Amino acid sequence: MPVDWLGLCGRGALVVGAGGLGAACAEALAGQGARVMVCDIDTGRLSGLAERITGNGGWAGAIQADLRSAEAARAAVAEARDRLGCLDIFVHAVGRNDRRPVLDLDDDAWESLVTLNLSSAYWTGQAAGRAMCAQGGGRMVFLSSVSGLLAHADHAPYAATKGGLNQLTRVMAREWAAHGVCVNAVAPGYIETELTSGYLAKPGVRAGLTAQVPYGRLGQPGEVADAVTFLASERAGFITGHVLYVDGGRVLV
Repeated sequence: MPVDWLGLCGRGALVVGAGGLGAACAEALAGQGARVMVCDIDTGRLSGLAERITGNGGWAGAIQADLRSAEAARAAVAEARDRLGCLDIFVHAVGRNDRRPVLDLDDDAWESLVTLNLSSAYWTGQAAGRAMCAQGGGRMVFLSSVSGLLAHADHAPYAATKGGLNQLTRVMAREWAAHGVCVNAVAPGYIETELTSGYLAKPGVRAGLTAQVPYGRLGQPGEVADAVTFLASERAGFITGHVLYVDGGRVLV
């Protein structure tokens, strides 16, 4: 098998979100030879990730930015494109949850999740798509969730943003296909990361979540990153507008 079977060596990639799944995606892309710029609000998280990538022989750069405004989001994409010299791959892995019933949520809770989870995807995705359309091709992958399809209690803003993200993915894919831009989403089930460890440690949570997965366990970050890496590769050149569930069969039950 050729070393560069995925065709990622030397490709310029921007991953927004340096924690949990974003970090796993950045490391996986760099491990396949991509030059990876990572963007996050947390400078410590950024520097730690960049050091891990370069320590493993990869290429990494960091951009500190708060993507909760259109101006900052678009500026981060522009900086990444300028520093890379191109923008072949874009991965959006920014988001959080607020586990409360609908009747307990206030307007600030709703608006903050919509801005972070969905608006940041629109702003950065639009900017990345504009660059890719102009250069004649590219790959975009958004991190969605099974919550975009399933009606989990206490997940209203999160589920709404992920459902919206799925549709945003499809529309971008439809509009940009003629320019050689493939736009897809990866929708994980429950994945074990440092960001979910606190919730999983609560009594009964891990067992309850695991019982809902036909495969009989929770997912690992690398399993999500592998799917993202494939969709970002040259091997996925005829796949667009797709939501790929990496969930051990969770959406089947």
